[in-house]
Amino acid sequence: MFARKITVQRRLTDGGLMPCPIHWMDNFAMRNFTNDAIFDDTLPVSDGLLEVGNLVPLERLQAAMEDWFRRKGYLKTDERLVVTEQAK
Repeated sequence: MFARKITVQRRLTDGGLMPCPIHWMDNFAMRNFTNDAIFDDTLPVSDGLLEVGNLVPLERLQAAMEDWFRRKGYLKTDERLVVTEQAK
């Protein structure tokens, strides 16, 4: 089910990257705020690491996570997420 390993990093205002804290990703994964079952196949593993199913589209995941993190006050307005799939 969780066949893909995804790196989730926060791009800071100075251009640096920082792993997304696991408690942020856990908060996203535990809430079905999107009412979109596609995100049910997400499992936070550690800071900056998320395992997802094959059907989870990265672009939609990134946009949904950014939206949720901004609503929670975790992500500043000028910060973005960098979501990339690790090579197998």
